Amino acid sequence: MERKIYCLNKISKVGLGVLPSSYKVVEELEGSDAVLVRSAAMHEMDLPESVVAVARAGAGVNNIPLDRYAEKGIVVFNTPGANANAVKELTIAMMLLAARDIRGSMEWVKANKEDQEINKSMEKAKGAFAGTEIMGKTLGVIGCGAIGALVADAASKLGMKVLGSEPSMATREKYKDLLGSVEFVELDELLKRSDYITVHVPLLDATRGMINKVALAKCKDGVIVINAARDALVNDDDMKEALESGKVRRYVTDFPNFKSANMDGVVAISHLGASTEEAEDNCAMMAANQIVNFIENGNIVNSVNYPNLDLGKKSSPRIVVLHKNSGDACDKAIELLKKHGHKISKFVTGSKGQFGASIIELDKVDDCLEELKKLPEVIRVYSK
Repeated sequence: MERKIYCLNKISKVGLGVLPSSYKVVEELEGSDAVLVRSAAMHEMDLPESVVAVARAGAGVNNIPLDRYAEKGIVVFNTPGANANAVKELTIAMMLLAARDIRGSMEWVKANKEDQEINKSMEKAKGAFAGTEIMGKTLGVIGCGAIGALVADAASKLGMKVLGSEPSMATREKYKDLLGSVEFVELDELLKRSDYITVHVPLLDATRGMINKVALAKCKDGVIVINAARDALVNDDDMKEALESGKVRRYVTDFPNFKSANMDGVVAISHLGASTEEAEDNCAMMAANQIVNFIENGNIVNSVNYPNLDLGKKSSPRIVVLHKNSGDACDKAIELLKKHGHKISKFVTGSKGQFGASIIELDKVDDCLEELKKLPEVIRVYSK
């Protein structure tokens, strides 16, 4: 059976290359089985009934209406960690750009390139662009997940003292090999002790504007703030005030907006975090593989609106039931299947927020699917 994949953005050919031969990239959304997206805004998009999955080739999913799609039984995936090294490398570059006025020096060279004696005159001018070294300084990493852990490890190897703020013990354990040199502290202590602060958390209601007047007041005078995550994590008006007072020496952001792009003391980069050939390939491959795994096996890996469930490669027919977060939705589905004489070989169920999912492997798939769809709390049923 041919499967159709619609790409909302230009997707890496390397990534699309992992799709099986039975999968076809199409030009029309109507009739597609899944959507691959990078940064295109989907909040106003009503997807056709044929679409069962959306995969974001990247980590952030602020461009996708997660709950609305979950209500329609559309599983949304992202690709955490696939672009982590690219963002880590840019974050290190951002620290160096803040520590030393490399940009100002380069602009001076460009402005004086017609000077026949530039090699002499620059010796007098270079004092204006002198900076500091990052070795021996303290870096505070807010969020020590896939990206933050890599940044912490790299900074430690560059001779920095690294403080970490990460409330999730599971995350600390997952990245413990990279976080061995990190001293974990409460956020307030991190703010007070850090010479550099870098933010690597998702944009949520709880994190929006977290770098604000209150947080900055706790920081050292002359602190440097790095933002390679999302612009709205930083309160622009409070940052402007902190830059003007000298509380913040530099604010380096990969997410400039009209306000921050026009502030003195800001080094603004045009959202280059994941813009490497390697990161784009990795994200696209991961997104494509997740779609195929879901369509072929029913497995939900790295979903952001449904629970992650994995029964491995299927050996017999499967049914995927997407439902509201109800404690007995899976039990009712299995009860109905057994009533119809089906033999259940294995199953897994779980929940995330207000939504749940169950994967059930059985002997055969027949017309009982229509009855499953009518069960209370059931949103959608797929057969695999």
